[in-house]
Amino acid sequence: MPPILPRDLGPALRSTARLYPVVYLTGPRQSGKTTLARSLFPSHRYVNLEALDERERALTDPRGFLVEYGKGAILDEVQHAPELLSYLQGEVDERPTPGRFVLTGSENLALSARVGQSLAGRAGILHLLPLSLEEVGRFPNPPMGLWETVLAGGYPRIHQLGIPPGKWLADYTTTYVERDVRQLLRVGDLHAFGTFLRLLAGRTAQELNLSSLGADAGIHHATARAWLSVLEASYLVFRAPPWHRNTGKRAVKAAKVHWYDTGLVCHLLGIRDADQLRHHPLRGAIFESWVAAEMAKTLLHRGEPADLFHLRRTLGLEVDLLHERGRELLAVECKSGETAADAFGAPLLRFREEVLRSGEAAEVIPVVVFGGDKSHRRSGVRFTSWRDVPRLQG
Repeated sequence: MPPILPRDLGPALRSTARLYPVVYLTGPRQSGKTTLARSLFPSHRYVNLEALDERERALTDPRGFLVEYGKGAILDEVQHAPELLSYLQGEVDERPTPGRFVLTGSENLALSARVGQSLAGRAGILHLLPLSLEEVGRFPNPPMGLWETVLAGGYPRIHQLGIPPGKWLADYTTTYVERDVRQLLRVGDLHAFGTFLRLLAGRTAQELNLSSLGADAGIHHATARAWLSVLEASYLVFRAPPWHRNTGKRAVKAAKVHWYDTGLVCHLLGIRDADQLRHHPLRGAIFESWVAAEMAKTLLHRGEPADLFHLRRTLGLEVDLLHERGRELLAVECKSGETAADAFGAPLLRFREEVLRSGEAAEVIPVVVFGGDKSHRRSGVRFTSWRDVPRLQG
């Protein structure tokens, strides 16, 4: 059995379990939720609610089930027994010992709403995404180059077991993405849904136009909206909304869509090796989504919200990613090339001047993330190597 390596979310999970009687750990399928929970809470009994017999016990005698596991339990795949949450509320109200129950579940819209209703104020909610760049580096023989890293993505089994990414991601797409998401959506037309997934992969790091996306996929834009919402709730994609501040010029009000795992994007686009990715016309967009996902992982694995934005003005000024942290506003431009040019930072410096003229208190920190190996600072801009993205947010 390969060793279990530490995850960045571990400290936040431990601290949350000291505050709440219930911790709800969610995220996409196969992101490592069960492994993390069992490694951090070895004294808790483990119950897998995907197993039919355990699920039947939980649903037919929920009170007896919770009494049996009342000293402390990991309830895995709790989305299969959402009715249990109402009984769990009464159980933890009677005995609100911190960290008694650790729930894990692959997110869906109904379960998220039920946790919010039944366990409001009783549960800490954390999100585990696929491996970050730093986490990948903890495994033996991690990918060495940028495009090998982007192509492999961050699902743990790829790196833990040495499975070729293309093989594992093909199985993952069939087994989890198509099966689970289609069941949630009650999608009958597999071809249309597969087309939608591939088209959405091709739009990563682009502003979202649901009418155009739906038309290209041969579905109504309302259907495209519903399908996208479930992909978001399943932690496969996320949106970076437009950043709104009154800096005197009109902004284009459309969110950008990003995928959390660029390995999955490459698989859906038919990109099978690093050299093909290196020369692919979408390599810049895929790189931008990789940076966005790394920033989101840093925040979510600290237990913080992944509040990322973008900016595009009608007069041409664009900023790929924006993140506010206190009085600081991190402004990020993503460039996949290995050479950093001063011109890459020019839009960020223009944006900083706009913010200063507007009287905003925020201190804009201009950063260019690029595909080279050495970070440096010049002309008032931080040029950050892709290798140093995990330290981008401090």
